[in-house]
Amino acid sequence: MIAKPKRCTLNDIAELSGVSKTTVSMVLNGRADEFRIKDETRQKILDIARQNHYRANIYAKALQSQRTNTIGLVIPDFSNFGFAQTSRILEKLCRNHGLQLIISCSDEQPHLEAKAIENLLERQIDLLITTPIQQSKRHYPHLGTIPSIQLDRFIKDADVPYVITDDQSAVTQMVSQMIKKHQLHEFYYLGGLLQLTPSEARLQGFKCGLQQGGLTLHDGWIKHRDYHSESGYQMMTELLRDLGRLPQAVFVASYGLLVGVLRFLNEKNLLDQLSSRQLHLATFDDYELLNCLPFHINSIRQDHEQIANQLFASILKLLGKKPVENKIIPAELCWRDQ
Repeated sequence: MIAKPKRCTLNDIAELSGVSKTTVSMVLNGRADEFRIKDETRQKILDIARQNHYRANIYAKALQSQRTNTIGLVIPDFSNFGFAQTSRILEKLCRNHGLQLIISCSDEQPHLEAKAIENLLERQIDLLITTPIQQSKRHYPHLGTIPSIQLDRFIKDADVPYVITDDQSAVTQMVSQMIKKHQLHEFYYLGGLLQLTPSEARLQGFKCGLQQGGLTLHDGWIKHRDYHSESGYQMMTELLRDLGRLPQAVFVASYGLLVGVLRFLNEKNLLDQLSSRQLHLATFDDYELLNCLPFHINSIRQDHEQIANQLFASILKLLGKKPVENKIIPAELCWRDQ
């Protein structure tokens, strides 16, 4: 068995440098000038610490300062482009300001979400950001015990600040303008988990868009499963089976669902329906790939940079024990069927 190398401690450095443990602590915590420690003593201690690969015990420092400078983030899906973009920008902002962002994934599973939150709390994080899966605060016992922010979704009965996109307004504009532009007489909606607040907002936006566009909602125009691509595939399968043809227009509530819709159209050799504009397609979320396709798919782009910046601003306020307001970020309509 290979022996585990001994960790260098403050006592070791004090013994090697011939000074007290208190003097070593003051130097390593950047307080040499405050306690008038000689420059040669300070340099000697720093050299010995470097030569022996000294690393401060973050938990001991946390007990002293009551801060770990660590932020926890739990997102539902690592493969989701939106969450990945927001996380990337937020991590850089935290890093540049001396904070560490630890990211966990729940895979949209309540038990995994609970475990991820528990693990982060055990690390003595200073603040927790979540994208909640469940819609009641009784499922989140940490609320009220640690500063918290909600991202993209929010729990209606919890007094916790959130940063979300204005999904409803964007979907309303997209749907109503497509109806008017293409003189549509039918429009179908393929959505994800209806209990989530973004799902509710996007569906409400779709209904408002129909109304503003002059269409009356018909039975069967709205379908829901989850946000995985397979659900997009299955819902398109049901539409073709029930109608005996493709619908005139479809709005899908996420890029993941869009992938399933396109796979279905490709396997059934129906992509030409998009090229000929017999089928009009729009999606929530935007990827650069949509600009490279030989047919036109309109999309709604979330402002991930602004979302991350607002999250970070809220982090600083909460850490400074200042009040934080909810933030609703406008989305951008990306038109490709002009």
